Order: sequence, then C-alpha cells, then structure tokens
Amino acid sequence: MNKAIHVVALPGDGTGPEVMVQGLRVLNRIGEKADVRFEIEEIECGGQYYLKHGKSDWPEGSQERCRAADLILLGAVGWPDETGAPVTMSDGNMAGWSPVIGNRARLDLYANVRPVKLYPGVPHRLHGVRKPVWDADKVDMVIVRENTEGLYAGIGGFLPVSGRAELGTDVRTITRSASERVIRHAFEISSKRNGAPKDGKKRVTCIVKDNVLKGCQLFVEVFREVGESYPDIEKDVAIVDAFTQWLVGQPEYYDVCVSTNMFGDIVTDLASVLQGGMGMAVGCNIGDDHAMFEPIHGSAPRHAGKDKVNPVAMILSVAEGLRWLGGKKSLPALVTGGDQIEAAIKKVLAEGKTLTYDLAGEENAATMTQMTDAILAEIG
Repeated sequence: MNKAIHVVALPGDGTGPEVMVQGLRVLNRIGEKADVRFEIEEIECGGQYYLKHGKSDWPEGSQERCRAADLILLGAVGWPDETGAPVTMSDGNMAGWSPVIGNRARLDLYANVRPVKLYPGVPHRLHGVRKPVWDADKVDMVIVRENTEGLYAGIGGFLPVSGRAELGTDVRTITRSASERVIRHAFEISSKRNGAPKDGKKRVTCIVKDNVLKGCQLFVEVFREVGESYPDIEKDVAIVDAFTQWLVGQPEYYDVCVSTNMFGDIVTDLASVLQGGMGMAVGCNIGDDHAMFEPIHGSAPRHAGKDKVNPVAMILSVAEGLRWLGGKKSLPALVTGGDQIEAAIKKVLAEGKTLTYDLAGEENAATMTQMTDAILAEIG
C-alpha cells in the first residue's frame, strides 16, 4: 500500500518537543508495520517561538498547514516570562493560543474527548501513594467536553479606571447547536463501549450546574432531547460540585460523561489523578473533518531537557490519532496500529521494569527514552 499520510507535528515548548520525538518514533514504527508513509511536517510554536520572533506564536500560514493535514499532533505549549507567569502576546492571549485554542475554534474541533483509564501496574496519585488501592478495571471512563464555546469563546474584556483594570468579564456562551453535537458525540461513544465498570450499564452522565446557571439549564434540556434517540443508554445528570466527590469516591459508576467547556476542563484534570497522573492523560480534539491529539500534562519547563518525563500520554495520543484516522479513511491497519501501541504500553506498565519517575519514584526511574525503547520493543 505505502500510502502517504500528512501529519503536522506541533512540538511547542518545554518538554513538548521531547515527548513529540518519542511519539513520532512510535508513529514511524507503526508506519513501517502498516506499510504507510507518514510525511511529517513540523511547525514551531508556543511561548519560546514568540519570544524569539516577537510577532506571533507560530509562523505565518500555519493555520492553513494544519487544515491541510490528515492528522495533527501537539506536544505542549506555554513558557514562563521573567515573573514566572506564562508569556502573553500583544493581543493579551497566552503565547501558544494559536495552535491550541485557535486550532480548536478554526478547525471546529468541537469535542474534547479524554479517556480516563487506570492500567494494571499504574498507581493512582491520591495522597502521593505509589501503590494501587483499587482494582485497575474500576477506572475506565470517557469524559467529553464541549470544546469551542463556553468560557473559552473569547467574549469579554477589562474596564480600565485611571489606567488600572477595575473590572474583568468573561461571557459564557452555550448554544443549542454546539450542545447538541457534543452530547450526541458522547452518546455515540457510549454506544460503542462495554458500559460502566460497576454494573456494565451503558450510561451518559451530564455534568452541569443547572440549579443556578441558565446555560446549564439549556445544556440539560438538549441532553434530554438527544437522549431520547438512545433508549438503551441510561441518562444521568450530576451537579458539578457534587460530581467531583463522586468521581473520586466511586469512579467505577461512570461510563461516559459530557459537560460544558470549563467544567469539563476542570473535572478531567481531577480525573487524571485516578489514572496515574498527567503523564498518563490524553486529550483528543475531534471535529467532523479534522482532529488534533495531545498529552494534557503541559510544557513542564522545570523538567525540560532532562529526558525525564513520562512519554506515555504522548504515545497514547498517537494511538488515539491512528484509530481516529483509520476509521475516517477506512484504513484498518491504522486502527490495528493504535491497538498495538496500547497493548505494548500495557505490557510495559504491568511489568514495571522500565517506568519514569512519576510511576516508579526517582530512585528506580527510567528515562523517557528508555521507556519508549521498551514500548517499541513490545510493538516489535
């Protein structure tokens, strides 16, 4: 076959370029096995790029290059200025806005899909304990958040008084059309899963604050309307503040969860603790025509250049990207490749011999490169 696939890689800042190297090593190995040629186009971006060039956080024409890609992989963005705060551009946005929020908005990547799965051999991160407390199979859910509006719609500003900001506003937008499509996406995911670990029931939980917020009331209304088309899937509504305690106390109850942008952003970071931390957490930004896959651990500047951080989230992002692309382009070899990557990761984690510091502790830690080597060895 030797089919050519155009991949845009956005390494970004800090540890982003390092994990991207490991992800692309795995991607190319799958390409060899599947007889697919990945044509990788790397685009510099982020805070460090902005500090170097001073005009934008990525080169002119990058948006069009992302739009033309078959698959987009993002490392991480964000770099501190001299005060330790993230570098911001002249328009007030964080340097790194364009490849992340910009791509989500302009490519209409409306569903942020985050698998939350605790693999055997991986400790959760509650109170710093590196010993599993639950059976690993009790944590296996997907959290879907609306990805293009809400508090990230960019509507708001400052009211200056005597040269100083006295009022800051951020307007949350919740529309019926955006809510409908992301909620339907959540139900479709549930329809293809095996149900919640606790009882095997296919269940979609709507996370809102509808006892107070009008936008959430609309979101729940749409949730119930869409749910009528899925009679075999249980419908559940949870107030977001109560949900946070239930998520930690009984993760096995949840199958698929769906929420608005900011609430979803917050609860998915909390959920990452249940799966072993940010080094294990994947973010899938999915639209009808385009998709971008990323680890959600951030750029971690203090660890940059040390070959230290966990590569699994980036490598799992590659796996998720291959599954999406294989399904979209009817290339089953890519779906199989994604499955092979996950199986290899599970084997390395279960063996526990080659793990980075966040999983094994500093004294027993392997390097990022060594852990990727072990995963590649399992892929064959």
